[in-house]
Amino acid sequence: MTANSTSPQSAQSKPRRFTLMLPGEDAYDIDEESTLEDRPVKGLPHERFLLGNLVPIAPVLLLGQSTETINPDEVIACLQPVHLHPTRDHLILMGQNQIDLTATESSELLKAALPFIEEDFENPILFKGQNYWFIPAGPFASLDSYSVDQAHGRNIDWWMPRDTNETGIAKRWRKLQNEIQMLWHIGSVNEEREQRGMPSINSLWISGIGKLNDVQTPEVLKASCHLYGPHPLLAGLARILNIPHSNQLSGHDLAGAFAWLEQAETIWPSLSSALLNNELDELLIIDFPNGKVRQRRFTIKDLNKKSWAFWKKAEPLTWQEIISS
Repeated sequence: MTANSTSPQSAQSKPRRFTLMLPGEDAYDIDEESTLEDRPVKGLPHERFLLGNLVPIAPVLLLGQSTETINPDEVIACLQPVHLHPTRDHLILMGQNQIDLTATESSELLKAALPFIEEDFENPILFKGQNYWFIPAGPFASLDSYSVDQAHGRNIDWWMPRDTNETGIAKRWRKLQNEIQMLWHIGSVNEEREQRGMPSINSLWISGIGKLNDVQTPEVLKASCHLYGPHPLLAGLARILNIPHSNQLSGHDLAGAFAWLEQAETIWPSLSSALLNNELDELLIIDFPNGKVRQRRFTIKDLNKKSWAFWKKAEPLTWQEIISS
């Protein structure tokens, strides 16, 4: 099955298109031949697609979670309380969805660490959420860093922040990180979590360092009339582009929308029906096989399976067939 590369509409008619983006994974991981001098590509494929190669995640996340007015030239860093899981010879970063951090715990952890953070960053905290804290990067502005989404489940030696054009900054960050680790180790939050059998919050992660003026949004996003999806990156991009955003996809007004959803397969029946019922002219699916962006357009002609048994009634493609092709 090959999706149409051109729209069935005339050049004068803009197609009623729905765009669905699927998140991507790195096409590689550290192997036996890799060394700590090698640099992993910053950002997951969909993060680079949405934000550009500089991947300034922090200021966009901040926009998506607050009503703050942000200086577009100010470099912002994202801080996240995390759990580092020890194995036989290295530490693995656990994802935020695995640690079940409460808002109260987050607030208590930040309260304890705040004097150390603001002293070293030479700036006050801009905004504190349950899973994300934001601060002007100050002396840490030049660090290369990697998001928790990219680094979780992996050996942190490979994904720790690295110096770029100024040496000693990564070492300065590790010193602050170690101070906070020791502080939290003896704190009441982890004592209570241990009693409940929960993983300790034993480290602080820095990522997303960048400024709003470094954001480079793709044309498909700029042309959208509504963004759908729960990730705060979408909410931030909607503010940048001045277009509406909703966490959940509604059943109406699909034309012109862009969606990044947690369970995209659940809306496939509605999307295929919208094509069949002429509510949409085409569906654009963006995914990232082998870490590379791929954009495929589907029209009503592409929905049915091709079969040599011409006398049999055509069956629509399943979601599994769409994503595996």
